[in-house]
Amino acid sequence: MSDLPQTRGRLTPGRNLSELTWLRVGGPAEWFFQPADLEDLAAFLAALAPSVPVFAMGVGSNLIVRDGGLRGVVIRLGRGFNGIRIEGDRVIAGAAALDAHVAKRAAEAGLDLTFLRTIPGSIGGAVRMNAGCYGSYMADHFVQARAVTRAGEVVVLGPKEMGFAYRHSDLPEGMVVVEAELSARRGDPEELAARMAAQLAKRDATQPTKDRSAGSTFRNPAGFSSTGQADDTHELKAWKLIDEAGLRGAMRGAAQMSPKHSNFLVNTGGASAADLEGLGEEVRKRVFQHSGISLDWEIMRVGEAGPDAAGDGDS
Repeated sequence: MSDLPQTRGRLTPGRNLSELTWLRVGGPAEWFFQPADLEDLAAFLAALAPSVPVFAMGVGSNLIVRDGGLRGVVIRLGRGFNGIRIEGDRVIAGAAALDAHVAKRAAEAGLDLTFLRTIPGSIGGAVRMNAGCYGSYMADHFVQARAVTRAGEVVVLGPKEMGFAYRHSDLPEGMVVVEAELSARRGDPEELAARMAAQLAKRDATQPTKDRSAGSTFRNPAGFSSTGQADDTHELKAWKLIDEAGLRGAMRGAAQMSPKHSNFLVNTGGASAADLEGLGEEVRKRVFQHSGISLDWEIMRVGEAGPDAAGDGDS
């Protein structure tokens, strides 16, 4: 695949993606594209052959790239897509803006998006996955997003088009979110800052924040509405099911279910993507055998298996 469109951004062949994921695993991208701006991205996608697969990558915080890497073009937004601005009770953030930065900027302006403070990743990924924490989800604050279709058309998406569900949206494959507009309630900046500090302290006390992980490995299997709102009548938690199956601290090679929080899959050093995904699939199997409940992956797994993979899991 050498006849790619001309671009003003950076187009790199064979880019090692393991350096860009929090788990530090995965093979190369056939092509890695960093667009200069929105016009560059739209023109590139419009001219790219429809047969070439496209994958939009954020900061790699919720991602396993398999050891065989990714065919086609991996797109990663950077400078020019990370702006944050405040307009009344609205926060408009570029897709590459970090969730934590958006929360802090909003709080400084007296707007409550504190739920984003402890979510690893960027706004584009948070929109795609309807990210949430402490009972609030992107769907609760989402007004609209701008995105570029696989054909290079810039479109505006509202809540109906996004089709939000728990840890899910209906964003079409190959579509790249470039900006999101969020609504927020007013709050006292000092109180919002104190709340975020408390959230960070709680996270650091209960989660393996110093380890190589990708956040929660599996979705909580029940207890949420279609928009991601918590339902207090059910309290099924993935970590509890994993614990009850005796899998806290379970290992496969250098992959481990964290002893600190059993729903966190960690790379203790030198694990392959196959190790991590294989351990996850083993956990799913044994949890189902123990409880009859099937855990669904929250971590996105993409790409092709490496030559040594045993064929564990699928995307």
